[in-house]
Amino acid sequence: MTSLRERLRAALKPAMKARDAGAVSALRSALAAIDNAEAVDAGDVRAGAVEESPVGLGAAEAARRDLTEVEIEAIVRREIDERRSAATEYDRLGAIDRRDRLTAEADALAVLF
Repeated sequence: MTSLRERLRAALKPAMKARDAGAVSALRSALAAIDNAEAVDAGDVRAGAVEESPVGLGAAEAARRDLTEVEIEAIVRREIDERRSAATEYDRLGAIDRRDRLTAEADALAVLF
């Protein structure tokens, strides 16, 4: 079975070809949330003296975090929950078009599970 990240990336191309703006938005947002979660913590970066600085191509690069499949699934589920919660609020306010858009985005992500 392929990873959820791979399924998200694979679903993006057909959504773009179909010009499904809601699905494209949701898929890109979920992929960005995963990428953000992998970012290096700014607290881990320390400044030092120039003479102690690393030298050479890539010497100052920091490795990104490696997320487990469970962590990635939790991120995507959070994206789905946020959209459903906002859709409920828009429904309460009578903004049916926004509710429908967010529901469609949540459904586009939920189908990948």
